[in-house]
Amino acid sequence: MKISRRQMLASTALAGLFSPFASVLSQQKAAPWRNWSGGQVCYPSGRFSPASETELQDFLRRTSGEIRPVGSGHSFSALVPTDGHLIVIDQLSGLLDHDAQTLQATFGAGTRLGDMGEPLARIGQAMLNLPDIDRQTLAGATATATHGTGIAFTCLSGFVTSLRLVTPDGDVIDTSPTSNSDLFDAARVSLGALGIVTQMTLQNRAPYKLKARNWVQPIEEVLETFDESAANHRHFEMFPLTHSDYALVLAIDETDEDINNPPPSPEDEAAFAQAMAFWATLPAKERFAEINAMARQIGPTEAVDESYRILSNIRNGRFNEMEYSVPAEAGADCLREILRTVIEKEVDVVFPLEYRYVKRDDTWLSMSAGDYDHAAISIHRMASEDYRPYFDLIEPIFWKYGGRPHWGKVHSLDKARLEQLYPRFKDFQMLQAELDPAGRLLNPHLKKLLVG
Repeated sequence: MKISRRQMLASTALAGLFSPFASVLSQQKAAPWRNWSGGQVCYPSGRFSPASETELQDFLRRTSGEIRPVGSGHSFSALVPTDGHLIVIDQLSGLLDHDAQTLQATFGAGTRLGDMGEPLARIGQAMLNLPDIDRQTLAGATATATHGTGIAFTCLSGFVTSLRLVTPDGDVIDTSPTSNSDLFDAARVSLGALGIVTQMTLQNRAPYKLKARNWVQPIEEVLETFDESAANHRHFEMFPLTHSDYALVLAIDETDEDINNPPPSPEDEAAFAQAMAFWATLPAKERFAEINAMARQIGPTEAVDESYRILSNIRNGRFNEMEYSVPAEAGADCLREILRTVIEKEVDVVFPLEYRYVKRDDTWLSMSAGDYDHAAISIHRMASEDYRPYFDLIEPIFWKYGGRPHWGKVHSLDKARLEQLYPRFKDFQMLQAELDPAGRLLNPHLKKLLVG
């Protein structure tokens, strides 16, 4: 059997992807908003989709009450839900400007990451890195410090060279390293709490092709040489299979080879989906031998394509996710403890984990902000399943290793704990109060994080 990362993730979806939220929504009279997974639902008093900054400014100046910006709704945490107005930034999108000398490009903040690759290619540019999923808007991805893979690459916020935001009072502020520099370092990972970001300029590079190689390998073998592999490949990560000794490993490097990215085999994808569905019927303690046997049958795969077609992939199956970053030197031990706990507690989960490195950056609130690189570890549950018992069990393990939560993923931390994790957290709180004295941008979740 040959199966790639994309086929594995699609197969995971096929093993159980129907959301339990449709029946709940049908019983409500108000027009609901829900996020991509269905795990976050709210009934806003209204939606406003500005076609320009001027329209946005006018709306903010003539209204009062709570507002929350919303992009694609791909965050699993409660950053968006509000009883007030949603500011939908979809129309503030597209390529606005570019510089052929510096290889920088300015996009509307509502542009989907998946819609940026081709316009950039036409002007001779490509993004330095992309996250695993490209459904997010540019503003949403940077506001939550969304990242890709690679010890040489920061989160997407680290590629931002300037940005513009509109405050809750309707004032427009341009920021960069040389203009409003403190606001720039805060607003690159803003949680949508400082204003409505309308456009961003990114540092890019010339277009390039990537070759992705997938294979299966024992988890401990991968961990023993993970630092070396991360240094030797442009991108290197693994997807440990729960209740197993094995992981799917992914290495990506630049190449001059011809494009060769065939569609996934429906037969292999179906076989893996059937296997995962079967594993889900077994008692947790009986899965080990079955999953190991299947893992050993998975053959290596390769694909070559333009960078933006290799770095991101489509996941049609809905899920919820928790992700924490821990210091890179503690990553392997943290991962081992999570996998061991899943086995010892007989956790009923078949969704693989994700393990990768991310470079440090100089933003105020990125998961990787500071003086050392981080290992990012993700756990998942299908949207049709109750994620809380699993996530509640694993989250304290992240804390034990000094973990910081991904702002767009499920976590339970509050102001008191967050202040201990981020040296500039109090500075962010003060700046937020200055820009938004009426607290219009603070929904219940953000009040928990920033106010207490």
